[in-house]
Amino acid sequence: MDMPMDTSLSLARGTAAPASAPAGAPRAGSGIERVADDKAMLRAAADLTRDLVKPRPAIYWADLIASMVVGYGALAVAATSTSTPVVIVAGIVAMLGLYRGLSFIHEVSHMKHASVPNFWLGWNVLVGVPLLTPSFMYEGVHNLHHAKTRYGTVEDPEYLPLALMKPWTLPLFIVVSALAPIALLIRFAILSPISMLSPKLRTMIVERYSALAINPQFRRRAPEGDAKVYWDRLEIAASLWAITLIAITATGLLPLRAFVTIFAVASAFAVLNQVRTLVAHLWENDGEPMTVTAQYLDTVNVPPPALLPALWAPVGLRYHALHHLLPGLPYHALGEAHRRITAELDALSPYHKASYPGLPGLVSKIARSTMVRR
Repeated sequence: MDMPMDTSLSLARGTAAPASAPAGAPRAGSGIERVADDKAMLRAAADLTRDLVKPRPAIYWADLIASMVVGYGALAVAATSTSTPVVIVAGIVAMLGLYRGLSFIHEVSHMKHASVPNFWLGWNVLVGVPLLTPSFMYEGVHNLHHAKTRYGTVEDPEYLPLALMKPWTLPLFIVVSALAPIALLIRFAILSPISMLSPKLRTMIVERYSALAINPQFRRRAPEGDAKVYWDRLEIAASLWAITLIAITATGLLPLRAFVTIFAVASAFAVLNQVRTLVAHLWENDGEPMTVTAQYLDTVNVPPPALLPALWAPVGLRYHALHHLLPGLPYHALGEAHRRITAELDALSPYHKASYPGLPGLVSKIARSTMVRR
């Protein structure tokens, strides 16, 4: 899951390799080589995890409900307490709980709805609509990121060659995410209703402001059939909630201080998610199609014994590289899958090269990359 809403920032892509570059040579301006698929790794990953593909509804529901009870409960404390230390602690707990609940949008975008009955609806009721990120903003978008011929190209909504860009793009990439809650409020409370009266504005809203994407060149297609029905229902619900939120704040039913606290917490978990996004990949591809193995090596696992990734990369996101190998595995199976594959493959397998010890080293790695390539 990436930065809320498409951004119009002009972040230039890296320089493509000359057409005459020999096969197997590194691409100009890129840290990714033309890596052939490692068939032994791909086969082992598939064979060792065949019994792990079935989602366990009890885990999904228990995890989601617990996350939202903690998140909303702590948010209520933070929004009403007059003690600064209590507000800070409760705000941090609320941020982590709501962030975990919101992260289930990634699972919703992958799962067959019948495999976990009513979870799609439950997630939207508990999380998507209240946090102004209904599932249509990721469904139909995230799957493009997993398309073998789209990953890392200009057609990938969730990819920018950040490691090949100017150093200033990294802090900008993080800072702009803090504005996401305000942008979402404007999108649903103001732009969405007005767009019903203007086909031109509606087209712009659908194409540019209806996707959790980071690629400013991505333009979304309008939904059709059942997808449009679900989209419309969720958008109406989110718009009504956004308008209600503004109304109860303007009339004093919701104190301004509580409103500011709520949005501060929302900004905090938007920034946390953007930091996670920053280290979810190495971002070294310059736009050419990549093999599955190359895509895997451009993606990041942060497995145990590190503990903090369970907080900043929840709901299986700490196994992001493994997820790109096996996107159909439910989040609760990724830890076991990683253990099996790690034990099976020898030390020379590329599988082990996608694992990193923690957040600081990954941030440092991409920051150095932006500076040494200038």
